[in-house]
Amino acid sequence: MEICRLLLFFAAISPIFRLIHATSGEDDPIYQACVGHCKETGCVGGKCFQHCNFSSGENPIDGPWYLQEPLYQRWKQWDCLSDCRYHCMIAREEGRQKLGLQPIKYHRKWPFQRVYGIQEPVSVAFSVLNLAIQFHGWVSFFILVNYNLPFSPKKKPYYEYTGLWHIYAILSMNSWIWSAVSHSRDVELTEKLDYSSVVAFIGYSLLVAILRAFNVRDEASRVMIAAPIVAFVTTHILYLNFYQLDYVCLDEVERLFLMALCKISNR
Repeated sequence: MEICRLLLFFAAISPIFRLIHATSGEDDPIYQACVGHCKETGCVGGKCFQHCNFSSGENPIDGPWYLQEPLYQRWKQWDCLSDCRYHCMIAREEGRQKLGLQPIKYHRKWPFQRVYGIQEPVSVAFSVLNLAIQFHGWVSFFILVNYNLPFSPKKKPYYEYTGLWHIYAILSMNSWIWSAVSHSRDVELTEKLDYSSVVAFIGYSLLVAILRAFNVRDEASRVMIAAPIVAFVTTHILYLNFYQLDYVCLDEVERLFLMALCKISNR
């Protein structure tokens, strides 16, 4: 009960924090000038990037410099543009800190420090830890159901929700895998996979909560309950991937799902 109230409180005040921190670092003229200069020279301050290919006259060869990346650099997505944005962000935040200003977001991300090429190492570590905990819980549940509990005459577990919880565990682990990948390197593909897996997991959590809270055992009733939820979640994932990755809409959907889960759990 108290956890639900806490979740609903943070969900309610999240739009306020979004308004407070609405300023975007990429709109800062100093940051824009830094990135623009880096695009022309491949350098930020005294630091130049070796994987930016320039001719002797500092002009790109056979097209814009950001199209001249080696294939392995493009695959990793650590290209010249990414390095320019990253080092300009670091330089700008150092300047803001000297002026006593608070950090601001750049391209929807708070300032971060790379560690061995990983964008957000602490977030990656916590995502991996959550993944390990979910995997341990899934294995424990599998052992309990298949080795410690008796089977029905049809050689199936007596616990009727076994299959639902297996799917729940798989979706949960999938969401933490893509969370770790997205925090390692946030590009459009990893971001969409991360958000899509989270939406799928939250939607399925709502479905399982309804089935478990109301003790729905009949298959026909389960299908009737699942159909609208699956349709909504699928439509929302398609919307995020092929129309617009709307962060405000995504936050609202997650807030509504949390409210529904808490209402059901309080039943």
